Amino acid sequence: MTDVLARYLPEHAVAPLFELIKLYGVHLKIVNDRVTRHGDYHRDASGYHRITVNASLNQYRFLITLVHEIAHLAAFEKFGRNIKPHGDEWKLTFQRLMVPFIRPEIFPGHLLPLLARHFRNPKASSDTDATLSLALKQFDEKTDKNYIFEVPYGALFRIHNGKVFKKGAQRIKRFECQEISSGRVYLFNPNAEVELLP
Repeated sequence: MTDVLARYLPEHAVAPLFELIKLYGVHLKIVNDRVTRHGDYHRDASGYHRITVNASLNQYRFLITLVHEIAHLAAFEKFGRNIKPHGDEWKLTFQRLMVPFIRPEIFPGHLLPLLARHFRNPKASSDTDATLSLALKQFDEKTDKNYIFEVPYGALFRIHNGKVFKKGAQRIKRFECQEISSGRVYLFNPNAEVELLP
């Protein structure tokens, strides 16, 4: 198992994460990329704790995602199944499990203050923290996609499911974009990746 983890995690995170996996009896499955989520946790009918994580994630996002999912398991075991999935109990558990990994031996120095800030009050997804998300994306494989904040006002772009939008004005943090086929307006995070159309 440590050989497999070593392909997806920073070197100094492998042993402590393997200990967490053993401690909580996790059945880890590394899966093909899913657009809507980086990972998930569920307890199946036979009582096994199953966690899936996308294989395409860079090593730092993979680490955060795996600890995020283990935190669900740990929070449910400690506080019971009636807690909110991303409520206070989960946040406290996620913080406690993640703190030992926020070190310069594991993360690049410039990510450490962003991680420290994010984990003061972790969100349901690190993608909702645009600053951290953009910093983590620099370690992804390069693509021909653009971020919404780079797309010019009024330009057309396509998202992963083929729908085409026209970029509109920025509201506080997100951008209003109109879907061409329906005329409906949707809000996009600035770090959403899209394909700019000619």
